[in-house]
Amino acid sequence: QSQEESQQQQDPRQGFRDQHQKIRKVREGDVIALPAGVADWFYNDAQTPLVLVQIMDTSNPANQLDNNFRKFFLAGNPQQQIQGQRGGQEQRSGNIFQGFDEQFLAEAFNVDTDLARRMKNENDNRGVIVRVEDRLQFLTPEFSEEERSEYQRGRPANGVEETFCSARLKQNINDPSRADVYNPRAGRITSVNSHNLPILRSLRLSAQKGHLYQNAIMAPHWNINAHSICYFTRGTGRVQIVDENGRSVFDGEVREGQILTAPHNFAVVKRAGGEGLEWVAFKTNDQAKISQLAGRVSSMRAFPEEVIANSFQVSREEARRLKFNRDEVTLFSPGSRSQYRA
Repeated sequence: QSQEESQQQQDPRQGFRDQHQKIRKVREGDVIALPAGVADWFYNDAQTPLVLVQIMDTSNPANQLDNNFRKFFLAGNPQQQIQGQRGGQEQRSGNIFQGFDEQFLAEAFNVDTDLARRMKNENDNRGVIVRVEDRLQFLTPEFSEEERSEYQRGRPANGVEETFCSARLKQNINDPSRADVYNPRAGRITSVNSHNLPILRSLRLSAQKGHLYQNAIMAPHWNINAHSICYFTRGTGRVQIVDENGRSVFDGEVREGQILTAPHNFAVVKRAGGEGLEWVAFKTNDQAKISQLAGRVSSMRAFPEEVIANSFQVSREEARRLKFNRDEVTLFSPGSRSQYRA
């Protein structure tokens, strides 16, 4: 049983003080890292829809059974959704308590069998997402008397119970000021990895937010150490993916709501349409890296002109243009031709 930082609120009707772990507010653009095996819930208290995109890495060492992702529900009756995910197979499924004997549940929770029976939600047809009848009243953190007195004396509050609850689990990826790459004529790239969100080290995952302006290009590149699962969030564009044998395995238009996977070491190029293009790429390495094929930090820049000229059977002047004509990094402005340097 882990200790927890609790939040408490007096219930005036019963004189009872509720306790629970820290509640974390989320907003558009937040990347949330959930360690394997933690229980979670989400509540939308705004007036607009909340869209969540989840990625689970079944190759993580925490997955001890096989390569199939499994999750269980503590409450509700998600049978219909789970059956749909499995291709309509008739397989009984419900929350985790449905499999337990009511007497065992009653003893474990020290409640009567009627309440234990209702925990199973066997006649609940609401599914995974349920509507709250009355707006939830969240509880706010509260110092204990000892912590308050120590704080007033200038002593820092501390405690083992805070080690998990105070762990940083999220990082916003939408903030332009945090961009790793910015080109005022092409767009920006922002990464969340184990460097700026350390908990990702245990998950071995990272994320990248891309925003291409109208007709801009993301440099042709390949993922050095990760697969990339790309979810397009806004706009339209064109994407090409090429395998290790030089064969085009995807060449098509993409738009909001689509998902595209680029396997490790497959080369990728993206170009935005007239509305621009935005995406979030989930990568199977907490320090994912790319190698670019064009631009100022590309592999081509690292080669001598003679090597390029002989490899492509072109003149040295043409090799120089291949090497230096694009002087931007990662994101290329549309129709620009940077001046090469001799």
